[in-house]
Amino acid sequence: MTHYRRKLRNTIIKDFFLGKVIILIGARQVGKTTLMQDIFHASTIKNKKILSFNCDDPHDRDLLAGKNSLFLKGLVNDYDIVFIDEGQKVADIGQTVKILVDYYKKKKQIIVTGSSSINLLDATSESLTGRKFTHILYPLSLEEIFSELDPISQRKKIEHLMIFGSYPEIVSQASFDSKERLLRELASSALYKDIFEFQQVKNPQVLFSLLKALGLQIGSEYSMNELSRTCGIDVKTVERYIDLLEKNYIIFRLPPYTKNKRREITKLKKIYFYDTGIRNVIINNFNFSGERTDMGGLWENFIIAERMKYRAYHGISALQYFWRTYDGAEIDLIEEQGSRVSLYECKWNAVKKRRKPPHILRQIGRIRCISLQKIL
Repeated sequence: MTHYRRKLRNTIIKDFFLGKVIILIGARQVGKTTLMQDIFHASTIKNKKILSFNCDDPHDRDLLAGKNSLFLKGLVNDYDIVFIDEGQKVADIGQTVKILVDYYKKKKQIIVTGSSSINLLDATSESLTGRKFTHILYPLSLEEIFSELDPISQRKKIEHLMIFGSYPEIVSQASFDSKERLLRELASSALYKDIFEFQQVKNPQVLFSLLKALGLQIGSEYSMNELSRTCGIDVKTVERYIDLLEKNYIIFRLPPYTKNKRREITKLKKIYFYDTGIRNVIINNFNFSGERTDMGGLWENFIIAERMKYRAYHGISALQYFWRTYDGAEIDLIEEQGSRVSLYECKWNAVKKRRKPPHILRQIGRIRCISLQKIL
């Protein structure tokens, strides 16, 4: 498989031996373990003694779950780095890590990866307050994929990424058939493994029906009541499943932009997929632009997800929103960074004339139109 230099690599290395646990989260198969193995070969780290636990293995889980400080010290004492992979599977993982961090501080580096924030971050939120650095790894970003390609080659490949997505193993495949086959396998089981295993989802088919309904309306506001009727489940279950999908890095929500922050809780939101290839396999559509009618929404999803990656990897702290009026005026993406607000329109086809922002946003700034011709 092709090796991609991840943007988080140097950021994580700088966090080593500062007395904090490093937590790396993200969906399954985005390359968390591969990234950590790459980091372990960095010049400043490769001579350190590393103890690794693969918590998909019941034996490794048992070694870490519910153990006292004396046992844990004996377990890790001879090592410089303790790497706990898929830590969300360890019962009371937060308490285990807290014991190690509090005792060893800067003497050892504790690292935990996980594919479910509800199992890992929620479980460690209280016990590791002030004791952790958290990083999110997404599917490959454009910067990571195209670091050495010329602009013409990049433009040719962007539609392939929109259709098949940016998971490392998928991008590495040469043929469309291989990409589609691996995507179907990923979306049929591995991606939802933690949801089925830990979150008491009794009927997987209902979850897939909900995902399909969401996939068919990317770029549109979703209604809980409508989704409830479509999937044949109550509104509370819809909300719970959406929350699970979000906390397992499959979808994310985009709230509407408003100066009244209380209204953000109640106004309709949009839902996008972290990876458009996962969205396309869910709706069973791998056609290219000439044979599909959803390229506008697909491009919008692709760009908003890419902007999220870019901000995260470049340390840009900003909130993201969309804006729409009842008469149809809209802005696809609004980024609010303190007092600075940036406006983006995502257009698959080139726009000949740049339009002014709607009157209500005119004092905020101009609209940047992101089309295929201008993305790179």
